[in-house]
Amino acid sequence: MTLYRRVDEVLTYVWDPIGIREVPQARDEYRSYLPQVFRRVLEASDPAVIADCLLKVEGECMGFTPNDASREESLRIATLLIEHRDWIAQAHPDQ
Repeated sequence: MTLYRRVDEVLTYVWDPIGIREVPQARDEYRSYLPQVFRRVLEASDPAVIADCLLKVEGECMGFTPNDASREESLRIATLLIEHRDWIAQAHPDQ
């Protein structure tokens, strides 16, 4: 599915909270979070829902403490994911 692959790519190459985007051996580092983020991308009309999910992953799974910068970045990523979802829906309505 195009959108699922795109969410995976955005998590790895754009979100990348632990800085592994340039490490080929770590390409699957964020895959365990992909299903929950993808589900929210499918369902959410408000980017804050997706951003909250990303912050929860960062906090509960990675041990980071959210701050204003991480909240802003998560919201930016969430907005980007929604833009990808909407573009794919228009460009590939059969998917």
